[in-house]
Amino acid sequence: MNNEERKERRRRVVAKSKFVLPSIITLLSMLCSFSSVVMSINAAGDDPKYFLTCAAYFLIIAGVCDGLDGRIARATNTTSEFGVQLDSLADVLSFGMAPAVLAYQYGFCQIGANANPQVRAASWAASFFFVACSALRLARFNVQVSFVDTRFFVGMPTPVGAACVASIILYNPNPITTSLQVYSFALELFLVGLLMVSNIPFPSFKKRFKTQRSTNWVTTGTAIILLAMIMRNNQFLLILCAAYLISAIAINAAWKLGWHGIEPPVNMDIKISK
Repeated sequence: MNNEERKERRRRVVAKSKFVLPSIITLLSMLCSFSSVVMSINAAGDDPKYFLTCAAYFLIIAGVCDGLDGRIARATNTTSEFGVQLDSLADVLSFGMAPAVLAYQYGFCQIGANANPQVRAASWAASFFFVACSALRLARFNVQVSFVDTRFFVGMPTPVGAACVASIILYNPNPITTSLQVYSFALELFLVGLLMVSNIPFPSFKKRFKTQRSTNWVTTGTAIILLAMIMRNNQFLLILCAAYLISAIAINAAWKLGWHGIEPPVNMDIKISK
């Protein structure tokens, strides 16, 4: 084999490797979500605070990997239908099943043995509702991906839903022990699930906004997020999730009143006042 043949062989190997890299990142996301489930199960034994915290951090890492795989595929021009389907299946595990298991272990398992039937029913219903809504949200995303404004998600994205669960654990990793706390946490899971299957547009930040004014708003928000990360370490994710939800709802309300500081999404059912 001469030098030219070796170079051509290396070129083909590199070209094939580029297609594998996004799938490896997706599988890494699945590994983190599976590890989160394992940590949640381990929390049933000694030192639940430690294992619940580990499970929450694994969810965060899974979310980071989920954000990277698509960007790497687009940057290397290796987007494929196989990768899209693998990513969708991984998301059901990472942002549906894993956070639901974590939520059940954190909010309902410790009190379950001594709880009345109503509390146990609420815990089962809330955890399953979260899983069902995340699956419905992902299925809708798959069929609408070519028909909506890519600057926005239709409904709250599932990684944010999982982050809402993880943020509560990181803020207060001590398992819930009272019926009132159980009902409050169950209500949160129901609300997060409803937001995921809603038609409310949520910013995606996957593409640059069209106007300089919109870019300035995003830059300002990023600076605020970094400042919150520095000032509030264990509260950062909770603050970030709350800020994202409040800002998305506020922007939708502003569009209804005729505000155009950020251009509203196209191909979505939003009526702008003139």
